[in-house]
Amino acid sequence: MVTRVIPVDPFDLVIFGGTGDLARRKIIPGLYRRFVAGQIPVGTRIIGAARGALTDADYRDLARKSIGEFVQEKSRSQEKIESFVAALHFLKIDAMAENGWDDLAKMVRKDVVQVFYFSVGPRLFGPLAKRLNDHNISADNARIVVEKPFGHDLASAQALNQELAEYFDESQIYRIDHYLGKETVQNLMAVRFANILFEPLWNSQYVDHIQITVSETVGVGGRGAYYDKSGAMRDMVQNHLMQLVCLIAMEPPAQFDPDSVRDEKLKVIRALDTVSPNDIVRGQYRAQGDNPSYIEDSENPESKTESFLAMKLKISNWRWNGTPFYLRTGKRLRARKSEIAVVFKDPPHMIFGDNAKHRCNQLLIHLQPNEGMDMRVTIKEPGPGGMRLMDVPLDMSFAEALGEAADNITDAYERLVMDVIRGDQTLFMRGDEVEAAWAWTDPMIEAWKARGDLPKPYDPGSSGPEDALMLMHKEGRRWREIT
Repeated sequence: MVTRVIPVDPFDLVIFGGTGDLARRKIIPGLYRRFVAGQIPVGTRIIGAARGALTDADYRDLARKSIGEFVQEKSRSQEKIESFVAALHFLKIDAMAENGWDDLAKMVRKDVVQVFYFSVGPRLFGPLAKRLNDHNISADNARIVVEKPFGHDLASAQALNQELAEYFDESQIYRIDHYLGKETVQNLMAVRFANILFEPLWNSQYVDHIQITVSETVGVGGRGAYYDKSGAMRDMVQNHLMQLVCLIAMEPPAQFDPDSVRDEKLKVIRALDTVSPNDIVRGQYRAQGDNPSYIEDSENPESKTESFLAMKLKISNWRWNGTPFYLRTGKRLRARKSEIAVVFKDPPHMIFGDNAKHRCNQLLIHLQPNEGMDMRVTIKEPGPGGMRLMDVPLDMSFAEALGEAADNITDAYERLVMDVIRGDQTLFMRGDEVEAAWAWTDPMIEAWKARGDLPKPYDPGSSGPEDALMLMHKEGRRWREIT
């Protein structure tokens, strides 16, 4: 299988926060892999911008180290690395001051696509946009990439959108959520809308419930002070998990273009019911052995912030009325796992009697660590002795099904950056979509704060608080194991 490479014209990419963790771990390695794939043409310039005093040579050394650490050895070639870093430059720029901007204006061309990647904290988004405008750097073909969090609540998200809108049109703003760049997440749309097999069954008549799990084995660690101001709801549910819900639940768009897809996602968010307090479980991990508790990691002895959250969602529309969506995410859990499980209803009449027991089909979409899908179907257990049934997977792991082509599956960030360069906003959030998500989230956060709810403690290495298990058990359902 040959991977088709779609070429682009030379472009200028400026990475604000160009020496930061995201740039070193994801952006620079991703750009290198796209260069090796032939998608970054000669004449492209990649400019790192930060407050440090680095030369071009220093920045190229940083890029070499980044590639050596975060790119697989089989993809590294000294010749390719040297050709790639030759396109890298560095400028000392302070987002809150005037130094360096005139130099950037001289370096960035206006006759090519300009991409300005704001790999910095959200408080700098507005000042960066303003200075790009004030110094006459950004042209009509300029695009800006902004990282989450897109605000802390509805009011701050609206303020941020308004601030960016002063200097850039909505068509120039790319709000990046790396979950939407995952190969399996995009394949979810292909499975739904390119296969007649699934779409007729994709509704409350046939689907019993849907589970979405994003679990991590690590704690908040060095991010404790930041995380304590957000928690699982703001850090994961309001953005990553919300996007997965939208892709699963949305209606087929009229065509596969950015606004058609995002229009349908917005309808899902607006159809979400407010979640009852009885359908939300918040948790906080305890200490275990040498591993500190969340309280110790956050350095806040009175913290009421959740490191775990599980909830039951209801979508008030014709397609999903009566089919619950169960969401679960947390730190310090048993395994690192991101998975969507579409659990279908039992057959209306089981002809095989008591031997059949409880049977249902499941479509499992594995997002990490191993991307792929499998469908659980019921068959006869081999051998004599009557009609004994068992469940088996029809498995499609990308590594096995795609062979060598699986090695060319791009990282989410590199795919999304190339979409920005091509001007494709399909996998990026629109401003009204972000605001609608906060409008749904804010009342629940304010309600548990007003009640003074405390998160339930849970043991590291577990699947979360017992109350989260009961969230499904009380309705005769069970979470899939976190393994």
